Amino acid sequence: MAVIVTRQDARYNTLKKSRNLRWPATEQQSARQIELCDSTDDAVRALQSIIDAGLRPTIRSGGHCYEDFVVNNPDGSILDLSLLADADGPGDRGGYRIRAGQQLGEVYLNLYKRYGVTIPAGSCYTVGAGGHISGGGYGLLSRLHGLTVDWVTEVEILTVDASGRVVPRRVSKSQDPDLFRACRGAGGGNFGVITAYTCDKLPTAPQEVVNAGVSFAWESMTEDRFVEILTTFGHYWETKGGNKETWGLFSLLNLSHSSSPYFGVSAQFCNPDGTCRDLSVLEEFLSLFEALKGTKQSASIPRDSAGADQGSRRERRPGAQAMVPQLWLDATVSGAGGGNSARAKYKSAYMKKNFTTEEAKCIYRHLKRTVPGVDLRGSVLAVDSYGGAINRPELADETCSWQRSSIMKLQYQSYWRRPEDDAGRLQWMREFYDEVYSVAGADTRYARTPFPGERYQGCYINYPDRDMLEHTFWPQLYYGDQGLYPFLQGVKRRYDPNNVFHHAMSIRP
Repeated sequence: MAVIVTRQDARYNTLKKSRNLRWPATEQQSARQIELCDSTDDAVRALQSIIDAGLRPTIRSGGHCYEDFVVNNPDGSILDLSLLADADGPGDRGGYRIRAGQQLGEVYLNLYKRYGVTIPAGSCYTVGAGGHISGGGYGLLSRLHGLTVDWVTEVEILTVDASGRVVPRRVSKSQDPDLFRACRGAGGGNFGVITAYTCDKLPTAPQEVVNAGVSFAWESMTEDRFVEILTTFGHYWETKGGNKETWGLFSLLNLSHSSSPYFGVSAQFCNPDGTCRDLSVLEEFLSLFEALKGTKQSASIPRDSAGADQGSRRERRPGAQAMVPQLWLDATVSGAGGGNSARAKYKSAYMKKNFTTEEAKCIYRHLKRTVPGVDLRGSVLAVDSYGGAINRPELADETCSWQRSSIMKLQYQSYWRRPEDDAGRLQWMREFYDEVYSVAGADTRYARTPFPGERYQGCYINYPDRDMLEHTFWPQLYYGDQGLYPFLQGVKRRYDPNNVFHHAMSIRP
């Protein structure tokens, strides 16, 4: 039976929280109870009891949702799948079965130790597989192997029919194919409770990787040099990122606010055969930034506190060191914890082309900007390399991860501790984001957003941002303008006719 934690339970104050400490926003918005399930049968019974009681269910796997979609559930019930974490392995139909409640670090360990394979997912150990995979999660191996949803062949999901009855389903290309596609990239909390994924095949895990990087000091940074660093990074991915010999290279341009002394470029690399015998691609890439007076260093791809694969709040001081290969499992799991919980805000954008000079100058201004009474330490614009094996256009029609022609993926982040700092932090980020997407040449119809077009490819649903709801075209930012959102609305009407599963940015029926 599910473990039910109510307000009277000593565990409640711990389990009611999100990783983003802004949620629940008030005690009145907290859920009535948390139900922890350790089997699919438990989840079926718990969900049915929630529906029968007339409560709103929200679903939690790892608790890393950036917005208030899960724990802000006044008088509702959180269905927590974090105990529903059987070991990975062949399901009763073969393939590799991944439970929604498993943390990514557990998935990596189990798949590697049992079978020598892996999933191309995020670098934060504590993120739950359920939401990460359903939203098109990506990671350090995605340029080499695509997205995890590209490998999923079956999804186990609990839906609720028009009469309020819970219906367990196994969906695939041959069984409920529309729902199967929707579970591969449209985001969590939309259609039902995903309890497991199956992948018939998975890529072999690399033997080894090299982590390296180049640091720059803010103290000596000029606008012109900053622009050159950004456009050098973007130019590489625009011109060489599609070449298969570069697909084993994943890089992060970690643009911390100037209240931190340094920012830099981090990279992880392996050859397509999973070895590091030939480092010429990595050496050529890093040399571009050494030529811009950066200091070469050993590095690791930073992890954020909310579980994606993005910029760290830790300062990385320069110091030249040799590039020494690490065993892949050590590099992936060691030190890859979830970070500390904090108050936070995020925004996102996909880029199909290099930064313009005007965009780079705008970014420079905001990262150098000071706001009276607001401490902006812990604020970062993380620019990830993207593309490679992700950018196979046929997969846009098989999944709901439709952004298959971008070269970079941006995440605007800010972390802080005190509730009284909320307003200043949120205002700084909104002004930063709005101005970047309102520079000269921006389409005035879609100003202040990376609307899909020649330069941008919208926003990432796993980095939801409620600010986007002020735009009537917000679904196009997350689902494009080629008919995907109307398709998802049809799936919603068919499999969740009573709109049981909903939040501020869920699919509207």
